[in-house]
Amino acid sequence: MNTGTHPLALHEDRLFSSDAVQRAIARRLYALVAKLPIISPHGHTDPSWFAGNQPFANATELLLLPDHYVFRMLYSQGIPLDALGIPRADGSRASVDPREAWRLLAKNFHLFRGTPSSMWLNHVFHDVFDLRVRLDANTSDQYYDHITEALQQPAFRPRALFERFNIELIATTESPLDPLEHHAAIRASGWGGRVITAYRPDPVVDPEHEQFPFALKTFGEITGEDVYSWNGYLRAHRQRRAFFAQAGATSTDHGHPSAATANLSPAEASKLFDKVVSGKATAEDAELFRGQILTEMAAMSLDDGLVMQLHPGCFRNHNHQLFERYGRDKGADMPMRTEYIHGLKPLLDRFGNEPGFKLILFTLDESTYSRELAPLAGHYPALSLGPAWWFHDAPEGMWRFREQTLSSGGFYNTVGFNDDTRAFLSIPARHDVARRVDCAFLAKLVAEHRMDEDEAAELVVDLAYRLPKQAYKL
Repeated sequence: MNTGTHPLALHEDRLFSSDAVQRAIARRLYALVAKLPIISPHGHTDPSWFAGNQPFANATELLLLPDHYVFRMLYSQGIPLDALGIPRADGSRASVDPREAWRLLAKNFHLFRGTPSSMWLNHVFHDVFDLRVRLDANTSDQYYDHITEALQQPAFRPRALFERFNIELIATTESPLDPLEHHAAIRASGWGGRVITAYRPDPVVDPEHEQFPFALKTFGEITGEDVYSWNGYLRAHRQRRAFFAQAGATSTDHGHPSAATANLSPAEASKLFDKVVSGKATAEDAELFRGQILTEMAAMSLDDGLVMQLHPGCFRNHNHQLFERYGRDKGADMPMRTEYIHGLKPLLDRFGNEPGFKLILFTLDESTYSRELAPLAGHYPALSLGPAWWFHDAPEGMWRFREQTLSSGGFYNTVGFNDDTRAFLSIPARHDVARRVDCAFLAKLVAEHRMDEDEAAELVVDLAYRLPKQAYKL
């Protein structure tokens, strides 16, 4: 058994081509974007971090427990979530020493070889914490002590890291039931960091969501509207959207199982809504209702200017036993086949040509890139394509996205990169990977004489910085 340590280094040419010509071009392009500010227009960091600006507790609480990319891999190898101290659905958690949980990660860090998680974590270890040996069983305690001690220093408080990472803006994602008190506290504090919210109405628009009955009741209490009538329900959404916009929101986000939309008459929609709130809706009714809500949200976006995002195609909580014990977002969500051409047509028939409406589409079904998404975005003025998402947020996935959407969608019908993460410290790493992949991709086009280098130089800055600001109205 090897008991020594191994050096940790980040190669300056990582993710660039081994071809010397392409690599040289990629280096020149990367120099233009490496230090650009980070625009993070969609993600799931906790706004309380920036409101309270309290120290993160320890290495485990910061880097392991919130990151389902990490603990799902450990779980796949038979490590129970209780052994890591993952919180349960009822708020309890196993009594686990966070150092022991970290040792489990360190002992099994070889499982992440070649994965995006390995790239992101090693970037954090190297650039944020100045560690120069690899994480493994031999260095576990060294890592835990070094990181945990650093986190108690002022330079590692959330706001200091925000500034150190050169983040110009970060968007969090909240339910309509959220009072947004942390966002209010951030604004009242006088701190210059820009943290905004996004409107994610899933619990009050999905009849199959486990929180729907309670969420709908609370929705009515918050807004003072009769949310058990169709018109009162819609007024409640408009009211909360306006409240979110006042808190800085420029976008909404919708995590539906499919991309199905509907365009029912007001009478038909009201009748369907009555069935939903009575608890008598079938699975088909629930799908139709979600589809109608997407069209209603598009109508509201045309009025209030919020950019609409659709993240469909995920079978949530596939592991039922895990869901019962630990709740949502525990690494058991799976990609599904997703259809867009027919699904989106009712919404696009109403709003696809509207210059004041913008819908950003994401997918977990890569087979739709060239067949459906790029042709749609390459035609409808209202549509743009979000970046490679979740399971495809990897160098290979980013490359496939560019390769398969370029011919019919181009670059300017995409919205640059967003990190979509809860793992705050990985944000610079994720944006760096995206910038490097785009540099490598454009370098190939330049080397093949499909684009001049001055065009690539302008485009790479657009992809890293200008397009997300433009797409999300920042």
